[in-house]
Amino acid sequence: MYGPAGFYRSAGRPAAHFRTSVHASPLFAAAVHRLVLAAGLGTVVDVGAGGGELLRELARLAPDLRLCGVDLGPPPAGLPPSVDWLDTVPEVDGVILANEWLDNVACDVVQLTPNGPRVVLVDPPGGGESLGASPVPADAAWLERWWPLTEVGQRAEVGR
Repeated sequence: MYGPAGFYRSAGRPAAHFRTSVHASPLFAAAVHRLVLAAGLGTVVDVGAGGGELLRELARLAPDLRLCGVDLGPPPAGLPPSVDWLDTVPEVDGVILANEWLDNVACDVVQLTPNGPRVVLVDPPGGGESLGASPVPADAAWLERWWPLTEVGQRAEVGR
């Protein structure tokens, strides 16, 4: 996906294939802007910036912010000249977001059953689901701390 001819380096932008909060509305950028101001920070780095939609809107809302997009593809057309574009995450004193990039990180999903949590298995050809074994102890501990399941049928993504 990230290789020289991979999906995220192709000429057509991945946003043509899916829609996320930054594509749907300027409200996400406005919320980020409010948080950055409240924290007294002046730099926002968007890891996995894609088409630069979030950075474009932040530049419109707050021209004084230092903005940087990080992505393997070339800078998108129409990106304000004030926005830096890199292929590695810079060291900054500011906010580093990975809103779009984290959508592409694979993780286990667990579902609570009457007998405890079970890992959700997906059949690759058809997409059918079944429940597998209990999560490994480290995953179970992470879930207990960060995303406790309380009702049968609830699901959580293991984020460790």
